Amino acid sequence: MPELPEVETTLRGIEPHLVGRTLSKIDIRQPKLRWPITPELSSEMVGQEITHLSRRGKYIGVHTAKGTLIVHLGMSGSLYFVPAQTPPLFHDHVDFCFAEDEPLLRYTDPRRFGAILWTTKDWLEHDLLKHLGPEPLSDAFNVDMLHARAKGRKVPIKTFIMDSKVVVGAGNIYANEALFKAGIHPSRMAGNISKKRLAILVECIKLVLAAAIKQGGTTLKDFVGGDGKPGYFKQELLVYGRADKPCTVCGTTLKEIRQAQRSTVYCRKCQT
Repeated sequence: MPELPEVETTLRGIEPHLVGRTLSKIDIRQPKLRWPITPELSSEMVGQEITHLSRRGKYIGVHTAKGTLIVHLGMSGSLYFVPAQTPPLFHDHVDFCFAEDEPLLRYTDPRRFGAILWTTKDWLEHDLLKHLGPEPLSDAFNVDMLHARAKGRKVPIKTFIMDSKVVVGAGNIYANEALFKAGIHPSRMAGNISKKRLAILVECIKLVLAAAIKQGGTTLKDFVGGDGKPGYFKQELLVYGRADKPCTVCGTTLKEIRQAQRSTVYCRKCQT
């Protein structure tokens, strides 16, 4: 599943090739995504110049003077450029076309859990975005905020930090990694963790996500190629996906459990 670093990498990869270009056509081959693509998308957006792109959580905003295209990649979606006239494959659901000889932006989504929405209002006030927590790399995400929200909460800390209303972007992979770096057991109740330890966790979440985004930046060329294979960074993970392997710090065999239907891997010695 694309998480915040992959979404940020996607945005950085496509933005230089979108800004200043005017949409000539939108080919919608499959409108039935997580929410149906509404007919007004083509009539409202075609002819508009793209002014800039932005990101909120895992949502990408493609902005024009008239409104904003909101894109969510879901579980398997991707955005990438292909040469004009490139035949679509089965899971290539939407093409955003420009001048006849210019590359087009293609949306692919095998599971169709993603979303392509249009709004003429402030996109940050959309129902899907207005209740989101702070961006993890912003100053708004700090220990005072996290400690206040964790107070009295009887929910595992991993589940707590994965709640997008608490903070956006701490998806399953990065929650595993941040908790390991912070030395916090993923099942410890959020309300029982000291402010001092939460301060360490905040910094670890920031470090893990910043590192992932930085690594993603080395593969941006893949997003504008014609192979349709987004170049998500090579992840150097310490616990996620390493169940039953030795801890890289102490050598203890890593344990895997399920939390909220998600895989959690941790070290029984390093995380308390």
